[in-house]
Amino acid sequence: MLPKAMEIVETIHCRGHKNVRALHKSTFEITKETDLSPNGDCIIAVGADKGAADLSPEFRMALGDPRTTLTTTLSCGGVTAVIRSEGYVGITLTHETDLVWRRSTFVCSRTISVYSDHTAYQLPRELIEKLQNEEEMTVTLRAELR
Repeated sequence: MLPKAMEIVETIHCRGHKNVRALHKSTFEITKETDLSPNGDCIIAVGADKGAADLSPEFRMALGDPRTTLTTTLSCGGVTAVIRSEGYVGITLTHETDLVWRRSTFVCSRTISVYSDHTAYQLPRELIEKLQNEEEMTVTLRAELR
């Protein structure tokens, strides 16, 4: 059982890839995988030091609660983007390599949140250019249970 109010922060380090396209209109993803084909139009970063299953049990539990708001901050080469999304019943965060932010309520082992206010296509193009140049990115995840 989760307390009435709490905040949990996780940090992920990853990097861009020359094949980052960021054209997907309903999701964006980061992965521990190190390569990316041009077909992966939702993937914005590779080589992550954490996948869904690597996040703390408390964090994973919090995201399975619809009272949780997730604020994701993407920082790369001096460019920052802030994404807001929600926890949802059924989120398990058990995938070994991937994390996916979704606009919809589709949930699988890779889903970190739903109702995302940004998709790959909506991320700042300046951020995507930095990622296409294979720069390092820090992803700060702040889960706040209301």
